Amino acid sequence: MSQDPTAAAAAHDPDHDDAAPDRGRASLPEVLLLASVFVIAACGLVYELAAGALASYLLGDSVLQFSTIIGAYLFAMGVGSWLSRYIDRQLVAHFLRLELLVGVVGGLMPAALFTAHSLLPPSQVAGFRVLLYGLVLLVGTLVGLEIPLVMRILKRHFRQRYALKELVSQVLTFDYLGALLVAVAFPLLLVPNLGLVRTGLFFGLLNVAVAVWALWIFRAELRTWRSHALTCAVSIALLTAAMIGADRLSTWAEDRFYGEQIVFKESSSYQRIVVTQGAGGTRLFLNGNLQFHSRDEYRYHEALVHPAMAGHGAARRVLVLGGGDGMAVREILKYPGVEQVTLVELDPHMTTLFAQAPMLRALNADALHSPKLRIVNADAFAWLEQNPGAFDVIVIDFPDPTNFSIGKLYTSAFYRLVDQHLNAAGYAVVQTTSPLIARRSYWTVATTLESVGLQVTPYHAHVPSFGEWGFILASRRPYRMPTQLPAGLRFLGIPGLPALFDFPPDMARVPTEVNRLSNQVLVQTFEEEWGKVHQ
Repeated sequence: MSQDPTAAAAAHDPDHDDAAPDRGRASLPEVLLLASVFVIAACGLVYELAAGALASYLLGDSVLQFSTIIGAYLFAMGVGSWLSRYIDRQLVAHFLRLELLVGVVGGLMPAALFTAHSLLPPSQVAGFRVLLYGLVLLVGTLVGLEIPLVMRILKRHFRQRYALKELVSQVLTFDYLGALLVAVAFPLLLVPNLGLVRTGLFFGLLNVAVAVWALWIFRAELRTWRSHALTCAVSIALLTAAMIGADRLSTWAEDRFYGEQIVFKESSSYQRIVVTQGAGGTRLFLNGNLQFHSRDEYRYHEALVHPAMAGHGAARRVLVLGGGDGMAVREILKYPGVEQVTLVELDPHMTTLFAQAPMLRALNADALHSPKLRIVNADAFAWLEQNPGAFDVIVIDFPDPTNFSIGKLYTSAFYRLVDQHLNAAGYAVVQTTSPLIARRSYWTVATTLESVGLQVTPYHAHVPSFGEWGFILASRRPYRMPTQLPAGLRFLGIPGLPALFDFPPDMARVPTEVNRLSNQVLVQTFEEEWGKVHQ
């Protein structure tokens, strides 16, 4: 009797089960297990993103932090997947314990890191890094164990429903869908509304929920059901208590870190915004970096704005890039001839905060409510590319180039766009870090501005909160020293202006490269020079 060729092929197909898969309706346990894959993937990615975001907030250089965190996390997941081969018995019990471990360790990780950073002195950055990467490797290894165990449990308990290739397809589909959902929700919904600490705790509770429904689904085959149930209850109680106390913990840690009472704090899609109030005045921090102190911000903003505005003499249309606190706009509005000011600020939380909080409105003299002002919340690079128009003065007040996303705003490509929007007789001015502490960084900006055909006029001013701080004027014509300044300035005066343009030998120009999008040398130089200060 001849052999059926289809049966013969199936007999040699490693993906073909002896029994045809049952295509009936999926059972509740099966649906819950597949749903657990979705939750597991979401939780695993949240822990990874939370560690990267926290590291970038506390250590700076978001590109470096996210790259190394993601690399270490993925490596650890690979280690976990490899270790899963050694789990042969009691798969459900091991999976349940694993979910509780991931939920507790991963859920508490942001809170633990935040607390450790507040307790460790600044000199112990290396110790914080060891803790950070130790936790990332631990959580990544535990997460790497999860999917292999789920697949083996599904295969063992629902063998008649799935062929191997269908099982892999189903599991990975739910895995990637969970990752996609969290990747979108993390910056847009979770962090702005829950914050990093509570986001971690919330997803820790979701991991524990997976353990709870595994406890219910497989209650008949678990040998020590009561012990597992007690462990689940303790884990839920621990994470719930941490969730209730999350705000208090965050306030304590940030108060300790900043050294003053925090009057406002918020995590936007772009940055962590903290405003403190102390005996000396009000301070603004973005991602832990000081942006101004109310006792001497007038020195910074007068030096930033007036050499360009008074030097022009008749500016009507002014563009401000960055400076969402409204302080630069306040100084610009001291010129009655100004007809329109356009403020391009990436983060709407900044402009909303400084337009609504009474204490901050007093600092910027309600500049953000001026009828002459138009506020645009957009990326400055993209806005310059997409919007025509020329301006008499362009004030560029970005944070320091601590990472590549900000560093692009100090490149030749960006300054070429600035040049295209500058009137022939106009001036642009750039805040340009400290020429004393970061000498090569400062002169890199000058070299980059010159590379697009602009003439540069460097100057500096002493701002006690920052030290010696630098600025650079850029134009198509030689700079002319102003003969008149607005009344009521607290720092600048005509007699003292020439001193700002004099550089002593320790701040004199040094040879530097052009900062391009393709090399971003400024970010590397800035980190190297300022890193020596914080050692």
